[in-house]
Amino acid sequence: MIVGVPKEIKNKENRVGMVMGGVRTLTQAGHKVLVQQNAGQGVGISDEDYRKAGATIVGSAKEVYEKAEMIVKVKEPLPEEYPLLRENQILYTYLHLAADERLTKALMERKIVGIAYETIQPADGSLPLLAPMSAVAGRMATQIGATYLQHDHGGKGMLMGGVTGVERARVVILGGGVVGVNSAKMAVGLGAKVTILDVNMPRLDYLSDIFGNDVTTLYSNSEQIEKAVSQADLVIGAVLVPGAKAPKLVTREMISKMQPGGVIVDVAVDQGGSVETCRPTSHEHPTYTVDGIVHYAVPNMPGAVPRTSTYALTNVTLKYATQIANLGWKEAMMRDEALRKGLNIFNGKVAYKQVADDLGLPYEAFHA
Repeated sequence: MIVGVPKEIKNKENRVGMVMGGVRTLTQAGHKVLVQQNAGQGVGISDEDYRKAGATIVGSAKEVYEKAEMIVKVKEPLPEEYPLLRENQILYTYLHLAADERLTKALMERKIVGIAYETIQPADGSLPLLAPMSAVAGRMATQIGATYLQHDHGGKGMLMGGVTGVERARVVILGGGVVGVNSAKMAVGLGAKVTILDVNMPRLDYLSDIFGNDVTTLYSNSEQIEKAVSQADLVIGAVLVPGAKAPKLVTREMISKMQPGGVIVDVAVDQGGSVETCRPTSHEHPTYTVDGIVHYAVPNMPGAVPRTSTYALTNVTLKYATQIANLGWKEAMMRDEALRKGLNIFNGKVAYKQVADDLGLPYEAFHA
Protein backbone atom coordinates (compact mmCIF):
# COMPACT_ATOMS: atom_id res chain seq x y z
CA MET A 1 0.00 0.00 0.00
CA ILE A 2 1.12 3.60 -0.62
CA VAL A 3 0.89 5.54 2.65
CA GLY A 4 1.00 9.35 2.64
CA VAL A 5 2.05 11.66 5.46
CA PRO A 6 1.19 15.32 4.66
CA LYS A 7 2.37 18.36 6.57
CA GLU A 8 -0.22 19.58 9.09
CA ILE A 9 -1.65 23.01 8.30
CA LYS A 10 -3.81 23.77 11.35
CA ASN A 11 -2.75 26.91 13.20
CA LYS A 12 0.53 26.29 15.09
CA GLU A 13 0.18 22.52 14.56
CA ASN A 14 3.72 21.19 14.52
CA ARG A 15 2.98 17.52 15.04
CA VAL A 16 3.32 15.02 12.20
CA GLY A 17 1.42 11.80 11.52
CA MET A 18 4.40 9.46 11.64
CA VAL A 19 7.97 9.36 12.93
CA MET A 20 10.94 7.48 11.44
CA GLY A 21 10.18 4.28 13.34
CA GLY A 22 6.74 4.10 11.74
CA VAL A 23 8.18 4.69 8.28
CA ARG A 24 10.73 1.95 8.82
CA THR A 25 8.10 -0.53 10.03
CA LEU A 26 5.85 0.04 7.02
CA THR A 27 8.61 0.06 4.40
CA GLN A 28 10.11 -3.13 5.82
CA ALA A 29 6.67 -4.72 5.44
CA GLY A 30 6.77 -3.86 1.74
CA HIS A 31 4.75 -0.65 1.71
CA LYS A 32 5.73 2.71 0.26
CA VAL A 33 5.63 5.82 2.47
CA LEU A 34 5.39 9.30 0.96
CA VAL A 35 6.23 12.18 3.31
CA GLN A 36 5.61 15.79 2.35
CA GLN A 37 8.71 17.98 2.39
CA ASN A 38 9.34 19.54 5.83
CA ALA A 39 6.42 17.65 7.40
CA GLY A 40 8.54 16.69 10.41
CA GLN A 41 10.28 20.01 10.85
CA GLY A 42 8.22 20.96 13.90
CA VAL A 43 9.36 17.89 15.83
CA GLY A 44 12.98 18.00 14.73
CA ILE A 45 12.74 15.29 12.05
CA SER A 46 14.45 16.28 8.81
CA ASP A 47 13.62 15.08 5.32
CA GLU A 48 16.97 13.26 5.37
CA ASP A 49 15.93 11.43 8.56
CA TYR A 50 12.81 10.22 6.79
CA ARG A 51 14.79 9.18 3.71
CA LYS A 52 17.15 7.12 5.84
CA ALA A 53 14.11 5.37 7.35
CA GLY A 54 12.92 4.47 3.84
CA ALA A 55 10.45 7.24 2.99
CA THR A 56 10.10 9.05 -0.32
CA ILE A 57 9.99 12.83 0.10
CA VAL A 58 7.51 14.68 -2.13
CA GLY A 59 7.21 18.40 -2.66
CA SER A 60 3.53 19.12 -2.02
CA ALA A 61 0.43 17.99 -0.18
CA LYS A 62 -1.27 17.62 -3.56
CA GLU A 63 1.25 15.00 -4.60
CA VAL A 64 0.83 13.12 -1.31
CA TYR A 65 -2.97 12.98 -1.69
CA GLU A 66 -2.84 12.14 -5.40
CA LYS A 67 -0.61 9.10 -4.92
CA ALA A 68 -1.40 7.72 -1.46
CA GLU A 69 -4.04 5.08 -0.80
CA MET A 70 -3.99 5.85 2.92
CA ILE A 71 -3.39 9.27 4.47
CA VAL A 72 -1.97 9.26 8.00
CA LYS A 73 -2.43 12.59 9.79
CA VAL A 74 -2.74 14.09 13.24
CA LYS A 75 -5.62 16.54 12.87
CA GLU A 76 -8.79 16.57 10.82
CA PRO A 77 -8.58 17.98 7.27
CA LEU A 78 -9.25 21.71 6.94
CA PRO A 79 -11.51 23.07 4.16
CA GLU A 80 -8.55 23.75 1.84
CA GLU A 81 -7.64 20.06 2.09
CA TYR A 82 -11.12 18.72 1.24
CA PRO A 83 -10.60 18.89 -2.55
CA LEU A 84 -7.43 16.82 -2.24
CA LEU A 85 -9.29 13.79 -0.84
CA ARG A 86 -10.20 11.05 -3.32
CA GLU A 87 -13.05 8.53 -3.36
CA ASN A 88 -12.22 5.35 -1.39
CA GLN A 89 -9.03 6.93 -0.01
CA ILE A 90 -8.39 5.92 3.61
CA LEU A 91 -8.09 8.86 6.00
CA TYR A 92 -6.59 7.75 9.32
CA THR A 93 -6.45 10.61 11.84
CA TYR A 94 -8.28 12.40 14.65
CA LEU A 95 -11.62 13.44 13.16
CA HIS A 96 -13.91 14.63 16.02
CA LEU A 97 -16.85 14.66 13.63
CA ALA A 98 -19.66 15.09 16.17
CA ALA A 99 -18.64 18.74 16.59
CA ASP A 100 -18.08 19.45 12.87
CA GLU A 101 -21.00 18.96 10.49
CA ARG A 102 -19.22 20.68 7.60
CA LEU A 103 -16.26 18.28 7.73
CA THR A 104 -18.53 15.26 8.13
CA LYS A 105 -20.57 16.17 5.04
CA ALA A 106 -17.40 16.89 3.03
CA LEU A 107 -16.00 13.44 3.85
CA MET A 108 -19.35 11.86 2.97
CA GLU A 109 -19.51 13.69 -0.35
CA ARG A 110 -16.00 12.60 -1.29
CA LYS A 111 -16.77 9.02 -0.20
CA ILE A 112 -13.57 8.59 1.72
CA VAL A 113 -12.97 5.88 4.34
CA GLY A 114 -12.67 7.89 7.54
CA ILE A 115 -11.04 6.07 10.45
CA ALA A 116 -10.93 8.16 13.63
CA TYR A 117 -8.21 7.65 16.22
CA GLU A 118 -10.54 8.79 18.98
CA THR A 119 -13.16 6.05 18.54
CA ILE A 120 -10.91 2.98 18.15
CA GLN A 121 -11.96 1.05 21.22
CA PRO A 122 -11.02 -2.43 22.51
CA ALA A 123 -13.44 -4.58 24.49
CA ASP A 124 -12.23 -3.11 27.79
CA GLY A 125 -13.74 0.26 26.83
CA SER A 126 -10.42 2.10 26.73
CA LEU A 127 -9.49 4.58 23.99
CA PRO A 128 -5.82 3.74 23.38
CA LEU A 129 -5.23 6.21 20.53
CA LEU A 130 -6.79 9.07 22.46
CA ALA A 131 -5.09 8.29 25.78
CA PRO A 132 -1.59 9.68 25.09
CA MET A 133 -2.92 12.97 23.74
CA SER A 134 -5.37 13.17 26.64
CA ALA A 135 -2.45 12.68 29.01
CA VAL A 136 -0.52 15.47 27.31
CA ALA A 137 -3.55 17.79 27.24
CA GLY A 138 -4.35 17.05 30.88
CA ARG A 139 -0.85 17.91 32.04
CA MET A 140 -0.78 20.99 29.84
CA ALA A 141 -4.17 22.17 31.16
CA THR A 142 -2.75 22.62 34.64
CA GLN A 143 0.42 24.31 33.38
CA ILE A 144 -1.64 26.65 31.21
CA GLY A 145 -4.08 27.35 34.01
CA ALA A 146 -1.21 28.22 36.34
CA THR A 147 0.21 30.62 33.74
CA TYR A 148 -3.08 32.41 33.12
CA LEU A 149 -3.74 32.78 36.84
CA GLN A 150 -0.75 35.14 36.80
CA HIS A 151 -1.78 38.80 36.77
CA ASP A 152 0.34 39.54 33.69
CA HIS A 153 -1.78 37.01 31.76
CA GLY A 154 -5.12 38.39 32.92
CA GLY A 155 -5.59 36.21 36.00
CA LYS A 156 -6.16 37.11 39.62
CA GLY A 157 -2.46 36.90 40.42
CA MET A 158 -2.32 33.61 42.30
CA LEU A 159 0.40 31.02 42.70
CA MET A 160 -1.08 27.53 42.44
CA GLY A 161 0.50 26.28 45.64
CA GLY A 162 0.53 29.58 47.47
CA VAL A 163 3.28 30.02 50.07
CA THR A 164 3.36 29.64 53.83
CA GLY A 165 0.52 31.61 55.36
CA VAL A 166 -1.22 32.27 52.02
CA GLU A 167 -4.15 30.32 50.56
CA ARG A 168 -3.51 27.89 47.71
CA ALA A 169 -5.41 28.00 44.41
CA ARG A 170 -8.57 25.92 44.15
CA VAL A 171 -8.63 23.73 41.06
CA VAL A 172 -11.86 22.04 39.95
CA ILE A 173 -11.59 19.26 37.37
CA LEU A 174 -14.74 18.09 35.58
CA GLY A 175 -14.18 14.45 34.62
CA GLY A 176 -11.97 11.78 36.16
CA GLY A 177 -10.68 10.11 33.00
CA VAL A 178 -7.21 10.32 31.48
CA VAL A 179 -7.33 14.10 31.09
CA GLY A 180 -8.66 14.58 34.60
CA VAL A 181 -6.13 12.28 36.25
CA ASN A 182 -3.21 13.94 34.51
CA SER A 183 -4.51 17.42 35.31
CA ALA A 184 -4.87 16.37 38.93
CA LYS A 185 -1.34 14.94 39.11
CA MET A 186 0.10 18.24 37.96
CA ALA A 187 -2.17 20.34 40.18
CA VAL A 188 -1.40 18.25 43.26
CA GLY A 189 2.30 18.44 42.42
CA LEU A 190 2.06 22.24 42.32
CA GLY A 191 0.37 22.26 45.72
CA ALA A 192 -3.15 23.32 44.73
CA LYS A 193 -6.41 22.33 46.42
CA VAL A 194 -7.90 19.88 43.92
CA THR A 195 -11.47 18.70 43.46
CA ILE A 196 -12.50 16.13 40.82
CA LEU A 197 -16.12 15.58 39.80
CA ASP A 198 -17.36 12.51 37.91
CA VAL A 199 -20.58 10.49 37.54
CA ASN A 200 -18.85 7.10 37.73
CA MET A 201 -18.70 5.98 41.36
CA PRO A 202 -16.15 3.17 40.81
CA ARG A 203 -13.95 5.74 39.09
CA LEU A 204 -14.29 8.11 42.05
CA ASP A 205 -13.36 5.23 44.38
CA TYR A 206 -10.26 4.62 42.26
CA LEU A 207 -9.30 8.30 42.31
CA SER A 208 -9.72 8.42 46.06
CA ASP A 209 -7.46 5.38 46.37
CA ILE A 210 -4.64 6.78 44.21
CA PHE A 211 -4.77 10.39 45.42
CA GLY A 212 -5.89 9.88 49.00
CA ASN A 213 -6.46 13.15 50.82
CA ASP A 214 -4.63 15.14 48.14
CA VAL A 215 -7.89 15.51 46.22
CA THR A 216 -11.57 15.84 47.05
CA THR A 217 -13.83 13.62 44.93
CA LEU A 218 -17.44 14.64 44.33
CA TYR A 219 -20.31 13.01 42.48
CA SER A 220 -21.06 15.22 39.51
CA ASN A 221 -24.48 16.83 39.31
CA SER A 222 -25.58 20.38 38.54
CA GLU A 223 -25.71 21.42 42.19
CA GLN A 224 -22.23 20.10 42.99
CA ILE A 225 -20.80 21.59 39.78
CA GLU A 226 -22.30 25.00 40.49
CA LYS A 227 -20.95 25.06 44.04
CA ALA A 228 -17.48 23.88 43.04
CA VAL A 229 -17.15 26.17 40.01
CA SER A 230 -18.30 29.26 41.91
CA GLN A 231 -15.48 28.73 44.43
CA ALA A 232 -12.80 27.74 41.88
CA ASP A 233 -9.78 29.71 40.78
CA LEU A 234 -9.13 27.31 37.89
CA VAL A 235 -11.71 25.07 36.20
CA ILE A 236 -10.52 22.33 33.84
CA GLY A 237 -13.09 20.75 31.51
CA ALA A 238 -12.04 17.13 31.08
CA VAL A 239 -15.29 15.43 30.11
CA LEU A 240 -15.38 12.86 27.33
CA VAL A 241 -18.19 10.87 25.73
CA PRO A 242 -16.49 8.72 23.04
CA GLY A 243 -17.22 10.07 19.57
CA ALA A 244 -19.98 12.38 20.83
CA LYS A 245 -20.38 16.05 21.58
CA ALA A 246 -19.27 16.97 25.07
CA PRO A 247 -22.16 17.73 27.45
CA LYS A 248 -22.50 21.37 28.51
CA LEU A 249 -21.96 21.08 32.24
CA VAL A 250 -20.91 24.62 33.15
CA THR A 251 -23.39 27.39 32.39
CA ARG A 252 -22.72 31.09 31.94
CA GLU A 253 -24.59 31.71 35.18
CA MET A 254 -22.08 29.50 37.01
CA ILE A 255 -19.20 31.35 35.35
CA SER A 256 -20.62 34.70 36.48
CA LYS A 257 -20.34 33.54 40.10
CA MET A 258 -16.58 32.97 39.88
CA GLN A 259 -14.27 35.69 41.17
CA PRO A 260 -12.85 37.93 38.40
CA GLY A 261 -9.46 36.74 37.19
CA GLY A 262 -10.40 33.08 37.43
CA VAL A 263 -9.41 30.77 34.60
CA ILE A 264 -11.16 28.08 32.55
CA VAL A 265 -9.27 25.57 30.41
CA ASP A 266 -11.72 23.46 28.39
CA VAL A 267 -9.88 20.42 27.04
CA ALA A 268 -13.18 19.12 25.65
CA VAL A 269 -13.45 22.00 23.17
CA ASP A 270 -12.51 19.77 20.22
CA GLN A 271 -15.74 17.87 20.92
CA GLY A 272 -17.80 21.03 21.31
CA GLY A 273 -16.73 21.95 24.84
CA SER A 274 -18.22 21.29 28.28
CA VAL A 275 -18.49 24.99 29.20
CA GLU A 276 -21.31 27.09 27.74
CA THR A 277 -19.09 30.14 27.24
CA CYS A 278 -16.28 28.27 25.47
CA ARG A 279 -15.58 28.57 21.75
CA PRO A 280 -12.53 27.25 19.88
CA THR A 281 -9.45 29.46 19.91
CA SER A 282 -5.94 28.93 18.54
CA HIS A 283 -2.34 28.82 19.77
CA GLU A 284 -1.89 32.22 18.13
CA HIS A 285 -4.83 33.76 20.02
CA PRO A 286 -5.52 31.26 22.80
CA THR A 287 -7.71 33.19 25.24
CA TYR A 288 -10.62 35.57 25.61
CA THR A 289 -12.53 36.86 28.62
CA VAL A 290 -16.19 36.43 29.56
CA ASP A 291 -17.56 38.01 32.73
CA GLY A 292 -14.02 38.63 33.95
CA ILE A 293 -13.00 34.96 33.55
CA VAL A 294 -10.11 34.03 31.26
CA HIS A 295 -11.10 31.24 28.83
CA TYR A 296 -8.46 29.05 27.16
CA ALA A 297 -10.01 26.77 24.52
CA VAL A 298 -7.40 25.62 21.99
CA PRO A 299 -8.60 22.41 20.28
CA ASN A 300 -5.09 21.11 19.48
CA MET A 301 -3.38 21.75 22.78
CA PRO A 302 -0.77 18.96 22.35
CA GLY A 303 0.42 20.76 19.20
CA ALA A 304 2.32 23.12 21.51
CA VAL A 305 4.56 20.25 22.63
CA PRO A 306 4.89 18.50 19.27
CA ARG A 307 7.94 16.39 19.99
CA THR A 308 6.45 14.68 23.04
CA SER A 309 3.03 14.42 21.38
CA THR A 310 4.16 13.05 18.02
CA TYR A 311 6.27 10.25 19.43
CA ALA A 312 3.53 9.33 21.93
CA LEU A 313 0.97 9.29 19.13
CA THR A 314 2.97 7.11 16.74
CA ASN A 315 3.50 4.63 19.58
CA VAL A 316 -0.23 3.85 19.53
CA THR A 317 -1.34 4.57 15.94
CA LEU A 318 1.29 2.49 14.14
CA LYS A 319 -0.18 -0.88 15.15
CA TYR A 320 -3.47 -0.18 13.36
CA ALA A 321 -1.84 1.63 10.43
CA THR A 322 0.21 -1.50 9.82
CA GLN A 323 -2.86 -3.75 10.01
CA ILE A 324 -4.71 -1.55 7.49
CA ALA A 325 -1.74 -1.44 5.13
CA ASN A 326 -1.09 -5.19 5.35
CA LEU A 327 -4.69 -6.38 5.03
CA GLY A 328 -6.63 -3.53 3.45
CA TRP A 329 -9.16 -1.63 5.56
CA LYS A 330 -12.09 -4.04 5.18
CA GLU A 331 -10.16 -7.17 6.08
CA ALA A 332 -8.41 -5.37 8.95
CA MET A 333 -11.78 -4.38 10.39
CA MET A 334 -13.23 -7.83 9.98
CA ARG A 335 -10.37 -9.18 12.08
CA ASP A 336 -10.22 -6.45 14.73
CA GLU A 337 -13.33 -5.21 16.53
CA ALA A 338 -11.46 -2.32 18.16
CA LEU A 339 -10.41 -0.98 14.76
CA ARG A 340 -13.93 -1.50 13.43
CA LYS A 341 -15.19 1.00 16.02
CA GLY A 342 -12.80 3.53 14.53
CA LEU A 343 -14.70 3.59 11.23
CA ASN A 344 -16.67 6.85 11.14
CA ILE A 345 -17.31 7.35 7.41
CA PHE A 346 -17.55 4.99 4.43
CA ASN A 347 -19.58 4.71 1.25
CA GLY A 348 -20.87 8.26 1.71
CA LYS A 349 -22.54 7.41 5.02
CA VAL A 350 -21.79 7.90 8.70
CA ALA A 351 -20.69 4.58 10.19
CA TYR A 352 -20.45 5.70 13.83
CA LYS A 353 -23.88 5.94 15.43
CA GLN A 354 -23.12 8.64 17.98
CA VAL A 355 -21.86 10.98 15.25
CA ALA A 356 -24.93 10.28 13.10
CA ASP A 357 -27.25 10.91 16.05
CA ASP A 358 -25.52 14.14 17.09
CA LEU A 359 -25.58 15.56 13.56
CA GLY A 360 -28.91 14.11 12.44
CA LEU A 361 -27.33 12.29 9.49
CA PRO A 362 -27.99 8.86 7.97
CA TYR A 363 -26.28 5.98 9.79
CA GLU A 364 -25.01 2.84 8.07
CA ALA A 365 -23.20 0.22 10.09
CA PHE A 366 -20.22 -1.65 8.63
CA HIS A 367 -20.81 -5.37 8.85
CA ALA A 368 -17.84 -7.69 9.20
